[in-house]
Amino acid sequence: MFHRHFEDYVRYGRHGGFAPFGWGRRGGGFGPREGRMFDGGELKLVVLALIAEKPRHGYDIIKELSDRVGGDYSPSPGVVYPTLTMLDGMGYASASQDEQGRKLYAITAEGEKQLAASKHQVDAIFARFSGREEAFGRGGVGSVIRAMMNLRAATRLRLRSGSPTPDQVQAIVDALDEAAKKIERI
Repeated sequence: MFHRHFEDYVRYGRHGGFAPFGWGRRGGGFGPREGRMFDGGELKLVVLALIAEKPRHGYDIIKELSDRVGGDYSPSPGVVYPTLTMLDGMGYASASQDEQGRKLYAITAEGEKQLAASKHQVDAIFARFSGREEAFGRGGVGSVIRAMMNLRAATRLRLRSGSPTPDQVQAIVDALDEAAKKIERI
């Protein structure tokens, strides 16, 4: 029952409207239905496929999805992390901690069976991503927007994951300032 409600939340959003991860900020027409990136259960399969390729952190999944979709789409941590938790609870993924204390997700044998049973659907989803990438032009302005969104998400996640020390905060500030200087020089 929980999984059905979770998938409804992912599909329709908290208030029954469009999903929080439509095509970019304004929605669009490239998804399965206008305003939606994934139909029911598709995000679960895509995340499972990504961790089948190699164990990944939540942020790695967000970045990889952004890279594969192209354009200005970046999945919300508020959707990706609960999906990982759901996959772990279903026995399709297992979480371990890396040396920095972050959760690293890997596919289980049960997850591999589920993925194999859904191979045609996963292939169709990734083919849809490929079409979107071509429509927005890989390496175009959309990829710059995606990279900015990734930087924003990474910064927020790092600042929200416990109380960063003053040295960690300064390291983040230095990295952001250095990135700004490099961009100005281009």
